[in-house]
Amino acid sequence: MSNLYLGLVHYPCYNKHMQVIATAITNFDIHDIARTARTYDVSRYFLIHPLAAQEEMLKKILAYWQTGYGSMYNPDRKEALSRVEYQPSIATAIDAIEAIEGVKPLTVTTDARIYPNTVKYSFVRDLLETGDKPIFLLLGTGFGLEQETMTGFDYILEPIWGPCDYNHLCVRSAAAIMLDRLRCKI
Repeated sequence: MSNLYLGLVHYPCYNKHMQVIATAITNFDIHDIARTARTYDVSRYFLIHPLAAQEEMLKKILAYWQTGYGSMYNPDRKEALSRVEYQPSIATAIDAIEAIEGVKPLTVTTDARIYPNTVKYSFVRDLLETGDKPIFLLLGTGFGLEQETMTGFDYILEPIWGPCDYNHLCVRSAAAIMLDRLRCKI
C-alpha cells in the first residue's frame, strides 16, 4: 500500500476576482484537517505558504498544542497535530516526501472543474492500494489553485457534486469527503 500525503496550498490561489493571491492559514484548517488526516492515516499534512509571518503563526499554534499546555489538555489534538508540517512551496513539500519515501510522489489535486487528466476516486484509491509511489493530494484554498500550477500535477480528482448545481465546499469539508472516498471502499 502506498502512503498518502496531504497538502493545503495557500499560494498560488485565486481570489473571487480570479487574481492570484496568497490566502491566510486559518486555525480551523490546521486543527480540523489534521484531525481528519490522522483519522484516515495520512502520513503527513503539509500547510504550504510562502510568507514567513504565516509560518511563525503556524509554529506558535503547533507549539501550544504539541509542547505547551494544550499538549496536556488535549492529547488527541497533540497526536493529530504531530503529522502537521509547514512548507513554503509545493516543490519543497514534494522534496520532503521524496526525502522520506526515496521516490517522488504522484501529485493529485482537486478542482470544481473537469480537466483532461481528471480521474475518478476509484482510480486514485487503486493507486494507493496497489501502487509503488506515494500519493500527494493537494487542496487549494480561496477560489482554487492557479491554472498554470494545475497543469503540472499528475492527476486531478473529479469534482465533489451534491444533488444540485451549487459547488463551493469549504476546504475542511472537501478534505473529509475526499479522504473518506480514497481510504474507504464503498
